[in-house]
Amino acid sequence: MDIQILQLETTSPDGTELKSYVCLPKDASADKPAPAILVAPEWWGVVEFVQKVTERLARAGFAAVAMDVYGEGKLTTDANQAIEWMEQMLANQDQLMARCQAILKDFCDVQGVDSKRLGGIGFCFGGKIVLDMAREGLPLQAVATFHGNLTPKQPAEKGKFAAKVLVAQGEADTMTTMDDVEKFKAEMDNADVDYTVDVYEGAKHGFSNPAADERAAKNNIDLGYDEAAANASWDAMIAFMQDNLANAQ
Repeated sequence: MDIQILQLETTSPDGTELKSYVCLPKDASADKPAPAILVAPEWWGVVEFVQKVTERLARAGFAAVAMDVYGEGKLTTDANQAIEWMEQMLANQDQLMARCQAILKDFCDVQGVDSKRLGGIGFCFGGKIVLDMAREGLPLQAVATFHGNLTPKQPAEKGKFAAKVLVAQGEADTMTTMDDVEKFKAEMDNADVDYTVDVYEGAKHGFSNPAADERAAKNNIDLGYDEAAANASWDAMIAFMQDNLANAQ
């Protein structure tokens, strides 16, 4: 096997068992730790797409963990179920952040993870999660989102939000709209955050996920896979993480 794969089991402060998916470069070790990325999934949970993202990150030289924020490894392809679970999380965002912090702590204890070089990426609902982790002042140096929910738990504060940010936004996204992006830019500007927003013309919500068209048809929701946008945004994210984590001293 060209990468290391393991399950990370975390007991959250609320007692929920979190079963996250961890991948590391084959040569990552205590003597040669890899820069680390937390992956926050779409509202579906840690499904195959998110596992593959985590594996791709390991092959690119990063230690990565797909965070099981719902707990018990729950996942679904049904939008109504996904919305129910997501809304449960949004109803208690302090608990959600506490779960993320618990996963972060346990992930940093994994041999081969460089806890001094931390980033986060998030898809859809997961975009909000990693941005809120930065808004909470957690030690992330770089955060990237793909068709992410940009709505803050609380607005970013100057001096507290330390991460650099890369946002990949679909121009035709009806769930996170270009108006939402403008509000996000104002929030980031107000907190003096170093950020970049890349807009992909014609791309819909979920553009990075090859299963988006199937999920759209099954659930009658406005999603769409866009291969060109998916590839370009992935390459931009890898370069961004290499600049801010892999090459960091």
